[in-house]
Amino acid sequence: MGRPGTKNRAMRLLVITPHYPPDGGPSAPLFGMLCETLARRGMDVTVIAAAPHYPSGRVLKDFCGRWVRRTDENGVRVFRVWVPSVDRTRLPLRALQFLCFQLGAALAGFSRRYDVALFSNPGLDIWLPFAIHAVLRRTPTVFSVYDVYPDIGIALGIFRTPSVIWAVTALERFCLRHSSSVRIISESFAPSLRALGVPAAKLVLIYDYVDTELIKRLPRRNLFASENGLADRFVVLYAGNIGLSQGLENVLLAAERLSSYPDVLFVFVGDGTGREALVAEAEKRRFHNIRFLPFQPRAQVAEVLASADISLVILKKGIGTQSLPSKIISILASGRPLLASVDEQSAAADLVKRSKAGLCVPPEDPGRLAEAVLTLRNAPEMREELGRNGRRYALRNHSVESAAERFEALFRAAVEEWRFRRKMRTSG
Repeated sequence: MGRPGTKNRAMRLLVITPHYPPDGGPSAPLFGMLCETLARRGMDVTVIAAAPHYPSGRVLKDFCGRWVRRTDENGVRVFRVWVPSVDRTRLPLRALQFLCFQLGAALAGFSRRYDVALFSNPGLDIWLPFAIHAVLRRTPTVFSVYDVYPDIGIALGIFRTPSVIWAVTALERFCLRHSSSVRIISESFAPSLRALGVPAAKLVLIYDYVDTELIKRLPRRNLFASENGLADRFVVLYAGNIGLSQGLENVLLAAERLSSYPDVLFVFVGDGTGREALVAEAEKRRFHNIRFLPFQPRAQVAEVLASADISLVILKKGIGTQSLPSKIISILASGRPLLASVDEQSAAADLVKRSKAGLCVPPEDPGRLAEAVLTLRNAPEMREELGRNGRRYALRNHSVESAAERFEALFRAAVEEWRFRRKMRTSG
């Protein structure tokens, strides 16, 4: 069983999450930065993650063939458990991948001793290791919520039948109920979580963060832009997961409206379950102002973002109150203007407005999206000002050091509360 630490040794943190670098997706680099920063601050950090497989569903070649692979990376002890390579467009195969990760994570954690644990939601992904290593082993635990479940799955049409919605809700409620604290990345998540039975006092707001040394303002004409023929075009960039929640077909329709502007080029950089269909649609319509580029390694992200004249954030209607794309903060740090097609009352829209780093248009409205692209295209001074505002805001509000400090305080508070409750039980 995990035991709270003593004053003469480092606090031991167990982190269980499906995605950790070099895995793709938005959460992997966030956990990598956090864990390495906490290790530098003196914590003893162990991570249990799946073998890198996101977003394609195919496990990276270097991580195949072993049930559990242990490495020590920048002060962090990392255990990566085997998952099968699958076609992520097929939900039953994705469920199999989830199950394999949960079984592997549950087994890999038995040999670890720790004082406090951090789990990433949804419960659908991590319920079994959570039940064992948080509940059965009676460990103080922080549950970090990046998307509100089941709401986001319902909005996307992934969860349709009452039985599936009931099961996903039950798993999420279990993790929320048995956590010491629930970390949220946006205040807009609070009403939905309170509706799931989470007391307001249990919710802790810690914003997402970015490596402002890695992602920073770079020249618009850089090596990535030159190699991919972007240096002399007006680039409208979407970089990240090409999945179900974005509604990226509306970007194609906006590009169609701007086909008479030969300098404007819409660029998609990334991979995901929706990429194949999006590419097929673009080819079918014979768009000459759209280009698709593959997923890029993290070391090249700064140049990718710097290659944009405008960076896009796109969400379908109704998604914004359950999700806040972490890519927004990376765009802010890159010093490029944002164009967000999101719900007016969403967390994403609020962040764009607070940072004064871009424009917002309604979701699923390609006409308004095209108009906003032209507005920014014709206003270079506005683009420069918005980019400067974004960079300044990221430095002030979204550094990994400030987030790590808040997480560490949250972990220590959870341990102290655990000690107090244990003392009350034994004395009673």
